[in-house]
Amino acid sequence: MITRERTIFAILLAFLVYPGDNMGRAFQPEFMKPLANITVPLGRDAVFTCHVEHLGGYRVGWVKADTKAIQAIHDHVITHNPRVSVSHGDHTTWSLRIKGAQKEDEGLYMCQINTDPMKSQTGMLAVEIPPDFIPEETSSDVTVQEGYHVKLKCRATGIPPPKVSWRREDQKDIIIREPFYEKSTSSNEKVKVQKVNEWIGEELTLSKIKRDQMGVYHCIASNGVPPSISKRIIVDVTFPPVIHVPNQLVGAPLGTDVTLECIVEAFPVSINFWRGNKDDIIITSSRHEVQILTKPTLKGHHSVAHPNFNFKVRMLLIIRNFTKQDVGTYKCIAKNSNGEFESSIRLYDITSAVKQKSSYNVAGVESKVNRHEYENQQGLEIYDGDHSGFDGIDEYNQGYERIGNGEVRSQQPPDNVVQSSHSVPTQSSSSSSSSSKERRKRPGGGHHQFRSNSNRSIDGCVLLHILMAFVVTYR
Repeated sequence: MITRERTIFAILLAFLVYPGDNMGRAFQPEFMKPLANITVPLGRDAVFTCHVEHLGGYRVGWVKADTKAIQAIHDHVITHNPRVSVSHGDHTTWSLRIKGAQKEDEGLYMCQINTDPMKSQTGMLAVEIPPDFIPEETSSDVTVQEGYHVKLKCRATGIPPPKVSWRREDQKDIIIREPFYEKSTSSNEKVKVQKVNEWIGEELTLSKIKRDQMGVYHCIASNGVPPSISKRIIVDVTFPPVIHVPNQLVGAPLGTDVTLECIVEAFPVSINFWRGNKDDIIITSSRHEVQILTKPTLKGHHSVAHPNFNFKVRMLLIIRNFTKQDVGTYKCIAKNSNGEFESSIRLYDITSAVKQKSSYNVAGVESKVNRHEYENQQGLEIYDGDHSGFDGIDEYNQGYERIGNGEVRSQQPPDNVVQSSHSVPTQSSSSSSSSSKERRKRPGGGHHQFRSNSNRSIDGCVLLHILMAFVVTYR
């Protein structure tokens, strides 16, 4: 077929075209400008344009130079490729159009004029191909244990060769740990840590991976030919449960609702439950409410793409109408395939920690001094004060932040709390008030704090009662 086409082309050039006179020979055809190279994306049309002047009775032909295949002669298409067509305007502009260019259309194309000797010019057609992943050389979703290494791969083809980059779906930095060694000894390993928003390369290695590196990673391949492509890879990092207890010692008055809290980190998601003061498993009932709350994302809702990334949960145990039988140690327990962890919370009755002590009788006059004592084993401050300075236990609790309906945390005590003396004063009110500023430590880490307040000094009150008793006696 190619021999036949060549023969036809030669005959047409040799016999059908003939410069008929001296005028034709005087004005030979010339190319007005070079034939441009063309680069088109796959599937787009490619058009070569040949600009000729003084064509006269000569003809223009198109040949694919690398295969010598004739494409067209003048107005006639010779090739059997249905995607090839020719056109011209005013016998000066001659075009060869290749519709929906494919990879096999690439190559060198020649525009010829059948002069003697023949005149020609060439142009290159390049077909760009958008990127495409090689499935067998590209990673899929992966699960890795915390502290180990994982290598993600993403390989793509295309023309020109695509660039591969990596990003996290949540826009957080990618953490790269690169080990390097001191020249003195190979055993002295150090780690260089990089934090980058984008990593360039077909491979992404996450060394000594940590739980905060869990997430969705996007592999993006682009070469300037649309469209760019992306591969979504989920990286799960497994680790045993860890429990954090905000308050290991919780006190509450009787009759109130008490909330105990544990914060659990685990992946895979752990099985979480509570054990009571009798070591029994607690379930939701009329007196107990068990809640497991998933930590929300930064946007305030759970991750739709992969809920497991919220590996922190809050365990809440709400005890209704707290009684003395509820006092004791409670355990929050978490289990998953990697291990088990438990932590304890001590719950006590804060009401029984408030005691009234001692009364004084001097010459028939009774003076009662009330002392509030907070039994504390965790090194919190203990404040002693006269009953007149308190409006019951509620005022005493102003120094604490109430969590839920019973849990209390130590804060600074109210400024009006006054430490009173327990012995009958033998000095003046001023000296007693001055000495009341001292602070002394108590066993277990607690301590008394003494403060001066002349308007409420128990010493002054007791002294006044003594003087009045003597006056009454000597009358």
